Amino acid sequence: MNQNQTGSRAYLFSIVLVAVLGGLLFGYDTAVISGAEKGLQAFFMGAKDFTYTNGWHGFTCASALVGCVIGSAVSGFLATNLGRKRSLILAGLLFFISAWGSMMPESFGLFPKGQPTYSLLIAFNIYRVIGGIGVGLASAICPMYIGEVAPSNIRGMLVSWNQFAIIGGQLVVYFVNFLILGSHANPVIDMVNGANQILNPDAAAWTTATGWRYMFGSEMVPAGLFAILICFVPETPRYLVMVGQDDKALHVLTRINGSSAAAAIISDIRNTVTEKTEKLFSYGFLCIFIGIMLSVFQQAIGINAVLYYAPRIFGDMGMDNPMVQTVIMGVINLSFTLIAIFTVEKWGRKPLLITGSIGMAVGAFLVALTFGSPEFQLVTMVAIMLYSASFMMSWGPICWVLISEIFPNTIRGKAVAVAVAFQWIFNWIVSSSFVPMFNMHLTQGDHFGHWFTYGLYGTICVLAALFVWKLVPETKGKTLEDMNKLWRK
Repeated sequence: MNQNQTGSRAYLFSIVLVAVLGGLLFGYDTAVISGAEKGLQAFFMGAKDFTYTNGWHGFTCASALVGCVIGSAVSGFLATNLGRKRSLILAGLLFFISAWGSMMPESFGLFPKGQPTYSLLIAFNIYRVIGGIGVGLASAICPMYIGEVAPSNIRGMLVSWNQFAIIGGQLVVYFVNFLILGSHANPVIDMVNGANQILNPDAAAWTTATGWRYMFGSEMVPAGLFAILICFVPETPRYLVMVGQDDKALHVLTRINGSSAAAAIISDIRNTVTEKTEKLFSYGFLCIFIGIMLSVFQQAIGINAVLYYAPRIFGDMGMDNPMVQTVIMGVINLSFTLIAIFTVEKWGRKPLLITGSIGMAVGAFLVALTFGSPEFQLVTMVAIMLYSASFMMSWGPICWVLISEIFPNTIRGKAVAVAVAFQWIFNWIVSSSFVPMFNMHLTQGDHFGHWFTYGLYGTICVLAALFVWKLVPETKGKTLEDMNKLWRK
């Protein structure tokens, strides 16, 4: 009886934990390529019917991002028409199909096993795009799902766990790839007479033939678990009211919040859900613009250039073992994400974003000033860690919190889809422009590209702080139904 009055935190945390698995898969799928790409490159370099160039390798490493844009773009349509829960089941199935197909693109006897061909490369990339669609769906709908089931006083903290799971998924896959590789060697690929060649192919034979397959296939375990467990969580109360299933919505709200609070919340939801959906700009242009710009700034401040290319950056700094610094940075990232989780409901969304933007700007400008100077090597490394840690306590988790809660109920599905699609587009722009910008030279041997790249990221961080200060509303402690009143003004 007491639980019926107060609600069950254990029930709430158990369904949020399942939804957060989607974030873990998001991190896992985007990072698995980092360990597998060298073996994959060596495998397709053995093709007889085409030449596997650096351009092909770049596209193959990034092909999942194409799916991410597609998945996030259709997430609003699916979340509105299929529901949040069934859309997440679909994402889980796509993750599983992608993991299987990336491991065995020769499946169903379409291609001869173990023989690299142009057709097999196309099949492999199609499976990676399928996984990317799953990532796009999960990246938009997991925070939306958590935001719609969580009570307003702990919503920010619970949605922030999604970012923790994303970073956790990346760390897990680094560790899994390390275990799969074991004592086997990664192929060393170098340009000889203008063409890529594998140095010492015998030492790397297992990794080239088999290792990369196990790395992609390992994702089937968390993907299968997610697809099964998501079947046992409830649909969100906001969606249930939108489709006229008020009794089911009240039952879920009662289990989470207790009977008296549930009655008040469902009354609020009914008042805001006058129709199933409204047009995207029903609450004005500013509402959508702020959602899009939160996504654009989260990527334009350049974090993925650091996360994706950390070993390369630390190597260019002259570090003996770049992977050690990369792992240290991963642990720091996880620790600072916890700071955001435990302070977001005390400090609020805006103070964390502004503080993080300033910390990132300081870190980026320090890197720009010290990169390439041997006497300042330690300062450069600390500056990169400051830049990354500041992101993890601010833009990493808090952007997802705001995107999940800032839009009114009747446009949330479509608005989140638009915002997250912009996030993936700018992720691709930043990731693909980093290496050319970083390697720019005005004169032989200068560090102009390093200065310019981090100077640019630092400037964007300052603009991000100003944007949050002037335009972004504080949502701490507000219900999702309060968003209607906020934007109606």
